[in-house]
Order: sequence, then C-alpha cells, then structure tokens
Amino acid sequence: MFLNIMSQNLQQKNRQCEHCNKSFEISDGEFSLYQKVNIELPTICNFCRIKLHLSFWMFGKFRKGKSDLSGNSLITVLPEKNRYPIYTSSEWYSDKWEAMDYGQDYDEDKTFFEQLQELQEKVPHPHQTGVKNTNCDWCDDVWNSKNCYLARSMVDCEDLFYSYRNILVKNSIDVDVCFTSEKCYDCGECHHSYKLFYSKHSRDCIDFYFLYDCRNCQNCFMCWNLRGKSYCIENIQYEREEYLEKLKSFNLGSYESIQNYKKYFEEIVQKEVVHRPNFNLKIYNSKGDYLLDCKNCYDCNTISNSEDCYNCIRGAWKKSDIDANGSWNSELLGNCSSCFGGYAQKYSAWSTSRYSEYLDLCIECEYCFGCVGLKKKKYCILNKQYEKEEYEKLKEKIILNMRKNKEYGKFLPYSMSAGPFNFSTSYLYFPETKKEDILKLGGYWEDNIQSIIEGMPTSLLPDDIKDVSDSITTQALICPETGWRFNIAQNELSFYKENNIPLPRLHFDVRIKENLKFLTVLESYPYYCCYCEKEIQAFYKPEWNYKKIACEECYKQNIN
Repeated sequence: MFLNIMSQNLQQKNRQCEHCNKSFEISDGEFSLYQKVNIELPTICNFCRIKLHLSFWMFGKFRKGKSDLSGNSLITVLPEKNRYPIYTSSEWYSDKWEAMDYGQDYDEDKTFFEQLQELQEKVPHPHQTGVKNTNCDWCDDVWNSKNCYLARSMVDCEDLFYSYRNILVKNSIDVDVCFTSEKCYDCGECHHSYKLFYSKHSRDCIDFYFLYDCRNCQNCFMCWNLRGKSYCIENIQYEREEYLEKLKSFNLGSYESIQNYKKYFEEIVQKEVVHRPNFNLKIYNSKGDYLLDCKNCYDCNTISNSEDCYNCIRGAWKKSDIDANGSWNSELLGNCSSCFGGYAQKYSAWSTSRYSEYLDLCIECEYCFGCVGLKKKKYCILNKQYEKEEYEKLKEKIILNMRKNKEYGKFLPYSMSAGPFNFSTSYLYFPETKKEDILKLGGYWEDNIQSIIEGMPTSLLPDDIKDVSDSITTQALICPETGWRFNIAQNELSFYKENNIPLPRLHFDVRIKENLKFLTVLESYPYYCCYCEKEIQAFYKPEWNYKKIACEECYKQNIN
C-alpha cells in the first residue's frame, strides 16, 4: 500500500510537458501551493506556461483603426485582422453596450473551450489597456500618465517616448524597465537617476554616459562597478576640471562615434565588469531574478513586494500566487495571465475578479465561470445569469465534462490569444520560437510582408545632431532592418539637440527589443565564481561571453 502511494506521488510530481515534450518536476513547495490555491497540477512545463500566458498580452505594432461601435478613430496595438469587435476604451467602459447580451447556453455537444472562444469572438474588446491618462493616445498598457508617445507598459510617467515597462519616469526616450528617473536615454534597468545615457543596471546616478552597475555616482564616462564616485573615465579618477575638459574631446553628437563607443563598452562589459549572479534586492528566502522586496518567492522574475509565490513573472504586490504572470495586487491566483487585483481566481486572463474561473476581460465579478467582458456580475456562466444553486449545479456539470475532454485545469488555448504570437509580449521572452510550432498549437503568426514604402533611408541622415535641421520632423524615415516607416517628432528632436544625441537609425520597436534582450532572460546558467571559483547559477546567456561573474558573497566583498 505504501509503495503504491509513493508511486502515485512520483507520477504526480514527475511530468512530461505536452507542448515541448521535456520532463519537468513539481517540487514539494509547488505541490503544497497548488493544493492551497486549489488548482489542477500543470500538464506543461513552467516555460511553456509563461509562453502561453504572455501570448495573451500584445506587444503589437501601433496602427490606426476605427471603433466597431461608433466608427471613431483609434490607435491600437491589436492586429488589423481581429477575431472580435474593438471599441475605444471609453466606449468599452461605458454603458453603451452590455456584455450579458452575448450570453449563450451551455452545449454538451461541444467542448467548453470551443464555446468560450465562440463567446470571446462576439464580445467587444477595448482598443487600449489602461486608464486615467492624458494625451497618451499612441500608447498601450499605460496608467495614470501624461504626454507619452509610442510607449508601452508604464505607470505614472510623463513625456516618455519609445519606451517599455517604466514607472515614474519623465522626459526620457528609449528607456526600458526604469523607475523614478528623468531625462534619460537608451537605458535599461536604471533607477532613481537623472541624465543617464547609454547605461544599464545602475541606481542613484546623475550625468553619466555608458554606465554599467554603478551606484550613487555622478559625472562619469564609460564606467562600471563604481560606488559613490564622481569625475571618472573608464574607472580612472580625475579632478573636476580635467574631467570636463576630457569630456569635450568625445564626439557624442556623432552617430558613428556613438556606435564605436557602444562597441568598445560592450567589450568592457564582457571582459572587465564583475557581474553579480542576479539583480535581486531586499529578498528573503527567494529564488529568481529582478526580485525586489520579496519573501518566499521561487522561480520568479521581475516581481516586487510579494510573498509566498511560485513561477510568477512581471508583477507586484502578490501573495500566494502560482503560475500567475503579468499580475498585480493579487492573492491566491492560479494559472492566470495579466490579472490585476484578483482573489482566488483561476485559469483567467485580463480579469479582476474573485472566486471565478476561465474569465477573459471581466471586471469586479464574483463566482463566474467561462465569461467574457462582464462588469460587476455574479453567478454567470458563458455570460448568462443564473441563481446560486443553478450556477453551482451547472458549473459542476461543466467541470465534469471538461475533465472527460482533458480541458479542466488547463489555461485558455493559443487559439484564444490576443493576436499573432510574434507580436505578443511572449515573443520578447521567447524570440527563438518558430512559426510552425505556434501554428501546431493552434496559435497565430503574422509574416512581415515587405511592401514598398516611400521615405528616406536612415543611412542618408546627417551623422552629427548639430547638422540636423528642423525639417527632419516632416520626413518619413525607413528602418534598414524591418523596412518599417518611422518619424522624428518635434519634441523628440528637441530632446536630442538639447542633450547632444544623434538621431536613431532603427525603428523604435527594434530599439526596444534590442534593449530588452538583456532584461528578459528567465533561465539561469552554470558558471564559476571569478573569485572563489565555486559553482554558481547566473542569469547571463553563455553567448554574451561575460568573463567575470561572481557569487553573491564575493560580489558584495569586492564591489559593494
């Protein structure tokens, strides 16, 4: 009897992924939290879960369109060929329509996912995610922000251009995963800084060019691993006057010069920088990368102010969540994507509800199952209202049938995702994914069709920003990498001239993705500490060729 129980436990915890066919194991901690959250054990591995979840979160390509309700113009990252109607956000949140009007009866002759997708394709979706914004039409996933342009995933930002995932950032361009900063350009994972250019992984710095992993520094050029320093060039200390004189000799307004500086600094990052194994801060008993103020969080990435979580990326203020990606202000979430403020919610996307399962775009609902676009509803199934007893009886029946079809406990299928996989947030984390693999799983893909677009090749732009005339703002530019057209806005040009920054040559989405490739690594790799030579795990891809990676203890002793 004891051996049978042990065999069953091993079978539960040792599994083979249904998507990638790789073996994966469910730890005792995961197993306990799955039981606490009361969801089914996963049938796909953690990376495949993340890949599926984030395919419901569009990165997209900004385009103009029209509301299917009013015909009013809108700007969205949702694809042109949509499976569902699109309304402007103000229309979607208004009382001009009612999601209950699309309610349908449960049909035992169809699978539940077929019926849920049928409902999803009838219910309108908002053109843009986010609320409480001013003059942020050309943005997406933006909250409480002002005067931002062609930027995504931001909170409390102002005058922000071509950027991704920022909080409290002002008057900046090409910055990604930056918090509480101002007048920055081409930065990744830099916080509490002012006038920071071409830099990564730095905090509390002022007036810097080409900075890597520095803290509390100001007026430095091409530096790394510094703490509390000023007037340094390549980590060499200078007097103030000497530093300012040397800085004048660098031709920072030239595009060609900047590209050479970037190449040189990349070599420094590879050969000279001492890299810490991860970028965690203020954590206790946790494992992952980019964790901030976290306790008892395991296999998590880019989350903050959270505790007792497993397998979560992109979120904050989470408690006892498991397999909940892109979720904020949540508790007891299980197998969910992009759910804000939910409690005891399962297998859902873009919903803020309680004690509910299989929701899409539902706001402040309770005890609902398989619904789309509902607001403040209770005891609904497939957008149809039921009495409490009737709801519970039908829900039990549906779950029984879903178990027979091996549907229950699985997240929404790729066929219900927001759009083409290669224009989703998931593609930022899994750029090696192939079209045929996504199509095989029922997902979508959009091939880049090269069409003839009129405009000036960026190779013809003046090399130095001082030689650029204001007329450039009226000229369409063509990205040499994608063939996509982009423009230089007037405010953008003013920023470049004020800060002596040459004009970019690549489309802004290409620039964002180039920056993000260093900030979206979900897997650690084996290395040896460059000081004590003990084996460690670090979140740097081997092809980056970083020569000096230290364990946490040696890093603190030698750098901090």
